[in-house]
Amino acid sequence: MSKPESNTPSKLTKKDVTKAAFRYMLMACNIFNYESQQGPAVVYSLEKALRKIYPNDEDYQKSLENHFRYFNTTTAMGNIILGAALAMEEKDGINSLDAVQNFKTGMMGPLAGIGDTLIWVLYPTIMGSIAAYMGLQGNPIGAIIWFILNIAFLFVRFKLFDLGYTSGLKMITALGDKLSVFTEAASIMGLTVVGALIPSVIRMTVGLEFTMGEVALNIQTGVLDQIMPALLPALLTFAVYKVLASRKMSVIQVIFAIIILALVCSFFGILVV
Repeated sequence: MSKPESNTPSKLTKKDVTKAAFRYMLMACNIFNYESQQGPAVVYSLEKALRKIYPNDEDYQKSLENHFRYFNTTTAMGNIILGAALAMEEKDGINSLDAVQNFKTGMMGPLAGIGDTLIWVLYPTIMGSIAAYMGLQGNPIGAIIWFILNIAFLFVRFKLFDLGYTSGLKMITALGDKLSVFTEAASIMGLTVVGALIPSVIRMTVGLEFTMGEVALNIQTGVLDQIMPALLPALLTFAVYKVLASRKMSVIQVIFAIIILALVCSFFGILVV
Protein backbone atom coordinates (compact mmCIF):
# COMPACT_ATOMS: atom_id res chain seq x y z
CA MET A 1 0.00 0.00 0.00
CA SER A 2 1.47 3.33 -1.05
CA LYS A 3 1.17 6.33 1.25
CA PRO A 4 -0.90 9.40 0.41
CA GLU A 5 1.12 12.28 -0.97
CA SER A 6 2.41 14.46 1.87
CA ASN A 7 5.45 16.51 2.83
CA THR A 8 5.32 15.11 6.37
CA PRO A 9 6.41 11.63 7.44
CA SER A 10 3.64 9.04 7.55
CA LYS A 11 2.40 8.17 11.02
CA LEU A 12 0.32 5.16 10.02
CA THR A 13 1.35 1.74 8.76
CA LYS A 14 -0.51 -0.61 6.45
CA LYS A 15 -1.51 -2.62 9.52
CA ASP A 16 -3.08 0.49 11.08
CA VAL A 17 -5.17 1.15 7.97
CA THR A 18 -6.23 -2.49 7.63
CA LYS A 19 -7.24 -2.60 11.30
CA ALA A 20 -9.33 0.57 10.86
CA ALA A 21 -11.10 -1.01 7.88
CA PHE A 22 -11.79 -4.22 9.80
CA ARG A 23 -13.16 -2.36 12.83
CA TYR A 24 -15.56 -0.34 10.66
CA MET A 25 -16.77 -3.40 8.76
CA LEU A 26 -17.29 -5.23 12.06
CA MET A 27 -19.34 -2.55 13.80
CA ALA A 28 -20.92 -0.38 11.04
CA CYS A 29 -24.33 -1.97 11.58
CA ASN A 30 -23.87 -3.38 15.09
CA ILE A 31 -23.75 -0.02 16.91
CA PHE A 32 -26.06 1.85 14.55
CA ASN A 33 -28.34 4.40 16.22
CA TYR A 34 -31.05 6.81 15.03
CA GLU A 35 -29.28 9.98 16.11
CA SER A 36 -25.85 9.80 14.50
CA GLN A 37 -26.46 6.43 12.73
CA GLN A 38 -22.97 5.14 11.81
CA GLY A 39 -21.17 7.85 13.79
CA PRO A 40 -20.15 5.57 16.70
CA ALA A 41 -18.92 2.95 14.23
CA VAL A 42 -16.73 5.58 12.55
CA VAL A 43 -15.17 6.47 15.91
CA TYR A 44 -14.65 2.80 16.76
CA SER A 45 -13.03 2.29 13.37
CA LEU A 46 -10.60 5.21 13.47
CA GLU A 47 -9.82 5.66 17.16
CA LYS A 48 -6.64 3.53 17.17
CA ALA A 49 -5.25 5.21 14.06
CA LEU A 50 -6.21 8.69 15.29
CA ARG A 51 -4.39 8.05 18.56
CA LYS A 52 -1.17 7.68 16.56
CA ILE A 53 -1.94 10.84 14.58
CA TYR A 54 -2.80 12.87 17.70
CA PRO A 55 -0.51 12.11 20.65
CA ASN A 56 -1.98 15.20 22.33
CA ASP A 57 -5.10 14.27 24.32
CA GLU A 58 -6.96 17.48 23.52
CA ASP A 59 -6.47 17.15 19.77
CA TYR A 60 -7.38 13.48 19.93
CA GLN A 61 -10.63 14.26 21.76
CA LYS A 62 -11.56 16.96 19.23
CA SER A 63 -11.04 14.53 16.38
CA LEU A 64 -13.19 11.84 18.02
CA GLU A 65 -15.97 14.33 18.74
CA ASN A 66 -15.86 15.40 15.10
CA HIS A 67 -16.31 11.81 13.93
CA PHE A 68 -19.17 11.20 16.36
CA ARG A 69 -21.34 13.42 14.15
CA TYR A 70 -23.98 12.07 11.80
CA PHE A 71 -22.69 9.68 9.15
CA ASN A 72 -24.62 7.19 7.06
CA THR A 73 -23.82 5.54 3.74
CA THR A 74 -23.55 2.08 2.19
CA THR A 75 -21.00 0.38 4.44
CA ALA A 76 -18.73 -0.75 1.60
CA MET A 77 -18.62 2.76 0.10
CA GLY A 78 -18.05 4.15 3.58
CA ASN A 79 -14.66 2.43 3.44
CA ILE A 80 -13.56 4.79 0.67
CA ILE A 81 -14.77 7.88 2.53
CA LEU A 82 -13.19 6.92 5.85
CA GLY A 83 -9.93 5.93 4.19
CA ALA A 84 -9.73 9.35 2.54
CA ALA A 85 -10.73 11.11 5.78
CA LEU A 86 -7.97 9.27 7.65
CA ALA A 87 -5.42 10.36 5.04
CA MET A 88 -6.59 13.97 5.34
CA GLU A 89 -6.13 13.97 9.11
CA GLU A 90 -2.75 12.29 8.84
CA LYS A 91 -1.63 14.97 6.40
CA ASP A 92 -3.05 18.14 7.98
CA GLY A 93 -3.79 17.13 11.55
CA ILE A 94 -6.20 19.12 13.68
CA ASN A 95 -6.54 21.80 10.98
CA SER A 96 -8.33 19.32 8.73
CA LEU A 97 -11.35 18.61 10.96
CA ASP A 98 -13.77 20.96 9.21
CA ALA A 99 -12.64 19.76 5.79
CA VAL A 100 -12.98 16.12 6.90
CA GLN A 101 -16.53 16.64 8.15
CA ASN A 102 -17.54 18.56 5.00
CA PHE A 103 -16.01 15.83 2.85
CA LYS A 104 -17.85 13.04 4.69
CA THR A 105 -21.16 14.93 4.60
CA GLY A 106 -20.84 15.79 0.92
CA MET A 107 -19.84 12.33 -0.29
CA MET A 108 -21.88 9.94 1.82
CA GLY A 109 -25.04 10.61 -0.22
CA PRO A 110 -23.66 10.23 -3.77
CA LEU A 111 -21.58 7.18 -2.84
CA ALA A 112 -24.57 5.64 -1.05
CA GLY A 113 -26.49 5.94 -4.33
CA ILE A 114 -23.79 3.98 -6.11
CA GLY A 115 -23.32 1.48 -3.30
CA ASP A 116 -27.02 0.79 -2.82
CA THR A 117 -27.46 0.22 -6.55
CA LEU A 118 -24.40 -1.96 -7.12
CA ILE A 119 -24.06 -3.74 -3.78
CA TRP A 120 -27.60 -4.02 -2.38
CA VAL A 121 -29.48 -4.35 -5.71
CA LEU A 122 -27.36 -5.53 -8.64
CA TYR A 123 -24.96 -7.86 -6.82
CA PRO A 124 -27.50 -9.91 -4.81
CA THR A 125 -30.13 -9.74 -7.56
CA ILE A 126 -27.91 -11.00 -10.36
CA MET A 127 -25.50 -13.32 -8.56
CA GLY A 128 -27.97 -14.37 -5.85
CA SER A 129 -30.64 -15.20 -8.40
CA ILE A 130 -28.19 -17.21 -10.50
CA ALA A 131 -27.03 -19.13 -7.42
CA ALA A 132 -30.63 -19.65 -6.22
CA TYR A 133 -31.78 -20.81 -9.65
CA MET A 134 -28.96 -23.37 -9.76
CA GLY A 135 -30.00 -24.52 -6.28
CA LEU A 136 -33.61 -24.95 -7.44
CA GLN A 137 -32.29 -27.19 -10.19
CA GLY A 138 -30.52 -29.33 -7.56
CA ASN A 139 -27.05 -28.02 -8.43
CA PRO A 140 -24.92 -27.41 -5.27
CA ILE A 141 -22.48 -25.29 -7.27
CA GLY A 142 -24.89 -22.37 -6.85
CA ALA A 143 -24.35 -22.30 -3.08
CA ILE A 144 -20.59 -22.69 -3.54
CA ILE A 145 -20.48 -19.78 -6.00
CA TRP A 146 -22.45 -17.54 -3.62
CA PHE A 147 -20.11 -18.42 -0.72
CA ILE A 148 -16.95 -17.77 -2.76
CA LEU A 149 -18.29 -14.46 -4.09
CA ASN A 150 -19.03 -13.21 -0.58
CA ILE A 151 -15.54 -14.16 0.62
CA ALA A 152 -14.06 -12.34 -2.40
CA PHE A 153 -16.24 -9.30 -1.70
CA LEU A 154 -14.81 -9.16 1.83
CA PHE A 155 -11.33 -8.60 0.37
CA VAL A 156 -12.76 -6.01 -2.03
CA ARG A 157 -14.05 -4.02 0.93
CA PHE A 158 -10.58 -3.98 2.50
CA LYS A 159 -9.21 -2.78 -0.84
CA LEU A 160 -11.77 0.04 -0.98
CA PHE A 161 -10.56 1.39 2.36
CA ASP A 162 -6.98 1.19 1.11
CA LEU A 163 -8.04 2.95 -2.11
CA GLY A 164 -9.65 5.72 -0.11
CA TYR A 165 -6.54 6.14 2.03
CA THR A 166 -4.13 6.32 -0.91
CA SER A 167 -6.12 8.18 -3.55
CA GLY A 168 -9.77 8.40 -2.51
CA LEU A 169 -9.93 12.17 -2.09
CA LYS A 170 -8.39 12.88 -5.49
CA MET A 171 -10.52 10.21 -7.21
CA ILE A 172 -13.84 11.31 -5.71
CA THR A 173 -13.36 15.04 -6.30
CA ALA A 174 -12.27 14.35 -9.89
CA LEU A 175 -15.45 12.38 -10.62
CA GLY A 176 -17.71 15.20 -9.45
CA ASP A 177 -21.09 15.21 -11.20
CA LYS A 178 -20.27 11.97 -13.02
CA LEU A 179 -21.26 10.08 -9.86
CA SER A 180 -24.96 10.82 -10.40
CA VAL A 181 -24.76 9.78 -14.06
CA PHE A 182 -23.09 6.52 -13.09
CA THR A 183 -25.72 5.87 -10.42
CA GLU A 184 -28.58 6.41 -12.88
CA ALA A 185 -26.96 4.12 -15.46
CA ALA A 186 -26.46 1.40 -12.86
CA SER A 187 -30.10 1.72 -11.77
CA ILE A 188 -31.32 1.25 -15.35
CA MET A 189 -29.12 -1.82 -15.76
CA GLY A 190 -30.45 -3.22 -12.48
CA LEU A 191 -34.07 -2.81 -13.55
CA THR A 192 -33.29 -4.51 -16.85
CA VAL A 193 -31.69 -7.47 -15.09
CA VAL A 194 -34.60 -7.80 -12.65
CA GLY A 195 -37.05 -7.81 -15.55
CA ALA A 196 -35.09 -10.51 -17.38
CA LEU A 197 -34.98 -12.72 -14.28
CA ILE A 198 -38.74 -12.64 -13.62
CA PRO A 199 -39.81 -15.45 -16.02
CA SER A 200 -37.00 -17.79 -14.88
CA VAL A 201 -37.32 -17.27 -11.12
CA ILE A 202 -41.07 -16.71 -10.58
CA ARG A 203 -43.41 -19.52 -11.61
CA MET A 204 -47.21 -19.16 -11.81
CA THR A 205 -49.28 -21.67 -13.79
CA VAL A 206 -53.07 -21.53 -13.97
CA GLY A 207 -54.66 -24.97 -13.75
CA LEU A 208 -58.15 -23.98 -14.91
CA GLU A 209 -59.69 -25.07 -18.20
CA PHE A 210 -62.62 -23.66 -20.14
CA THR A 211 -64.82 -26.52 -21.37
CA MET A 212 -67.70 -26.42 -23.85
CA GLY A 213 -68.94 -29.78 -25.06
CA GLU A 214 -65.97 -31.78 -26.22
CA VAL A 215 -63.75 -28.69 -26.57
CA ALA A 216 -61.39 -27.90 -23.69
CA LEU A 217 -59.25 -24.77 -23.59
CA ASN A 218 -56.45 -24.52 -21.05
CA ILE A 219 -56.41 -20.98 -19.64
CA GLN A 220 -52.64 -20.94 -19.21
CA THR A 221 -51.43 -22.31 -22.54
CA GLY A 222 -54.45 -21.35 -24.64
CA VAL A 223 -55.01 -17.80 -23.39
CA LEU A 224 -52.39 -16.29 -21.08
CA ASP A 225 -49.31 -17.63 -22.88
CA GLN A 226 -50.76 -16.45 -26.18
CA ILE A 227 -51.10 -12.92 -24.83
CA MET A 228 -47.61 -12.82 -23.29
CA PRO A 229 -45.43 -15.62 -21.86
CA ALA A 230 -44.83 -15.15 -18.12
CA LEU A 231 -47.66 -12.61 -17.92
CA LEU A 232 -48.73 -13.65 -14.41
CA PRO A 233 -45.19 -13.52 -12.92
CA ALA A 234 -44.78 -10.03 -14.39
CA LEU A 235 -48.12 -8.88 -12.94
CA LEU A 236 -47.28 -10.37 -9.54
CA THR A 237 -43.89 -8.63 -9.51
CA PHE A 238 -45.51 -5.32 -10.44
CA ALA A 239 -48.12 -5.72 -7.70
CA VAL A 240 -45.47 -6.50 -5.07
CA TYR A 241 -43.41 -3.45 -6.05
CA LYS A 242 -46.50 -1.22 -5.89
CA VAL A 243 -47.44 -2.52 -2.44
CA LEU A 244 -43.92 -2.06 -1.11
CA ALA A 245 -43.67 1.41 -2.63
CA SER A 246 -46.92 2.43 -0.95
CA ARG A 247 -45.47 1.35 2.43
CA LYS A 248 -48.85 -0.12 3.39
CA MET A 249 -47.28 -3.53 3.99
CA SER A 250 -43.84 -4.61 5.16
CA VAL A 251 -41.68 -7.08 3.25
CA ILE A 252 -42.50 -9.83 5.77
CA GLN A 253 -46.23 -9.17 5.41
CA VAL A 254 -45.96 -9.35 1.61
CA ILE A 255 -44.08 -12.67 1.82
CA PHE A 256 -46.72 -14.22 4.07
CA ALA A 257 -49.50 -12.84 1.88
CA ILE A 258 -47.96 -14.51 -1.20
CA ILE A 259 -47.56 -17.81 0.68
CA ILE A 260 -51.21 -17.75 1.80
CA LEU A 261 -52.40 -16.81 -1.69
CA ALA A 262 -50.38 -19.66 -3.20
CA LEU A 263 -51.75 -22.20 -0.70
CA VAL A 264 -55.36 -21.12 -1.22
CA CYS A 265 -55.09 -21.07 -5.03
CA SER A 266 -53.32 -24.43 -5.01
CA PHE A 267 -56.00 -25.99 -2.78
CA PHE A 268 -58.81 -24.94 -5.13
CA GLY A 269 -56.82 -25.92 -8.24
CA ILE A 270 -56.52 -22.35 -9.52
CA LEU A 271 -52.74 -22.60 -9.56
CA VAL A 272 -50.76 -25.78 -10.15
CA VAL A 273 -47.10 -26.72 -9.82
